[in-house]
Amino acid sequence: MEQAGKAAWQWADRMGLQLSPAGERRMVRTRPELWISLIFPAAEQEQLDRMCQWLFWAFLVDDEFDDGPGGRDPYRCRRAIGQLIDVHDGAVPRSPVERALTDLLVRTCVGRDMGWNRQFRADNAAWLWTYVAETAQRAADQLPDLMTYAGHRRDSVAMQPFLNLHETVAGIRLTEAERCLPGYGKMRQAVTDHSGLLNDICSLEKEMALGYSHNAVLLIQQERGCGLQEAMDETGTLLEGVAQRLRHGERELAEQMNAAHMAGPARTALDTCIRDYRSMVRGDFDYHLAAERYTRPDLADSGGQQTMSALFTGTVP
Repeated sequence: MEQAGKAAWQWADRMGLQLSPAGERRMVRTRPELWISLIFPAAEQEQLDRMCQWLFWAFLVDDEFDDGPGGRDPYRCRRAIGQLIDVHDGAVPRSPVERALTDLLVRTCVGRDMGWNRQFRADNAAWLWTYVAETAQRAADQLPDLMTYAGHRRDSVAMQPFLNLHETVAGIRLTEAERCLPGYGKMRQAVTDHSGLLNDICSLEKEMALGYSHNAVLLIQQERGCGLQEAMDETGTLLEGVAQRLRHGERELAEQMNAAHMAGPARTALDTCIRDYRSMVRGDFDYHLAAERYTRPDLADSGGQQTMSALFTGTVP
């Protein structure tokens, strides 16, 4: 874990990701190396380093468009996110964040099959577009209803790209035939929904201070007309239900594999997902109870910028 953290900061320096003092404090308190180590405890060091760099990059994007100025200007947000997706599709990078993305894509996607690359691109794009959706709603002084938010949060928590990255760490390959199994889909949704609800609970103090309302607790409070504690309790009940959905998905997938007489690499790959997805949920839970980003949020370091970070603008030689 310590080596992965050092490697992430060295990589950021090579990519020109020069953070402001406040940005450095946020990243230190975020501890991306802790989350990666908890959800990928069996990863080789090179894999752990690369996954930590992915998370470092993702947190830079999240801090810019959730807490920072990028999420307050719909035009700039749409343009910046569109450029990141263009880079995902092979466009020449023009900013440090785009350059870092290109580096990660080359080191991650080369050698993966077309189906995996298609899924990874779709999940990354779905995550990135959620920033545009939220920025537009904030500008219009709107909030989603709870049902709409549940689907939005499944993308915005950014767990689905890391479920794809899990395949590279675990050394497995899922075909479209495996991905279409209902039990696998239920497991995947449960993992992402659990992470989104847990993050909403643990981010509540910071997000309330910033006036950021895309949070399940706050939406429940508004929709139900109840107190904050009651909304927190209801969110906790929802979280427990999602954990049960994961267990149901595990059982259903095992039954579906048995019914289909599935064996060989396909069976091994799905059995690995059953084992590791539960471990990833547990690691995500432990991380949120340990990282200072959530246990002791430093509100003075958030939301004070007025213009988009230089990491998202400019030209990279």
